[in-house]
Amino acid sequence: MIASIKYNSKNYKINLSDPLDISIPLRGESGNVNAWYLDAPKIEPHQEGDFIGKVSEGAPVNFNDIWFNPHSHVTHTECLGHITEAFHSINQNLKQYFFLAEVVTVAPEKRGSDFVISEKQLKYVLGNKKREALVIRTIPNLENKKSMQYSNTNPPYLLEEAATYLVSKGIDHLLVDLPSVDKEKDEGALLAHNAFWDLRNVPRMKATITEFVYVPNSIEDGCYFLNLQVAPFENDASPSRPVLYKPLEQ
Repeated sequence: MIASIKYNSKNYKINLSDPLDISIPLRGESGNVNAWYLDAPKIEPHQEGDFIGKVSEGAPVNFNDIWFNPHSHVTHTECLGHITEAFHSINQNLKQYFFLAEVVTVAPEKRGSDFVISEKQLKYVLGNKKREALVIRTIPNLENKKSMQYSNTNPPYLLEEAATYLVSKGIDHLLVDLPSVDKEKDEGALLAHNAFWDLRNVPRMKATITEFVYVPNSIEDGCYFLNLQVAPFENDASPSRPVLYKPLEQ
């Protein structure tokens, strides 16, 4: 199915039958991706008295309880409520779901004992492009990103200057294949989160950060349309399924 999208007076066509899913699914096992020092997520049949919610155990339906934390266990999208005293819900703040996006590949550079993404790197890959969303794929880009145990590994992160630059470029939706845009242990500074949501000036209520994406190597860098859908949780963050569509040649 071919759809036509108009953006900034330019018409694009995309094939809705050719989605590129860049989410990591939730699995109730120890091999699920994990961060922030939590146990593995659980997906288990509900049990109550003699009832076990599993057809193979005699129940009429499969009826599972699911335990997980969106920040630790799955591709998730968060709003500024992630770091504010006041409650803000991603379900209330994200009201548009299609965005013109750029996929870029970045090799985090070594700074001391850290690997970081800098303003200079983002300027190089973005140039003068105008986009609403940015998808950052870091290298090396191995499939083990879908099962990594990130706790106490000091993963790469964005410098504050990089987040500030993205705000100046008009990027409202930032997607990364990392557990966080910030350093794992930074004493709560959360410099990139704060800069991207511009909490010190005019808070960017509609801006979102999506973490734990996985962009296969078969997806080339370049321009895409992003469909960003979240589960309707009234929470600062929710599991999400970002899907890319490559504009057709015209």
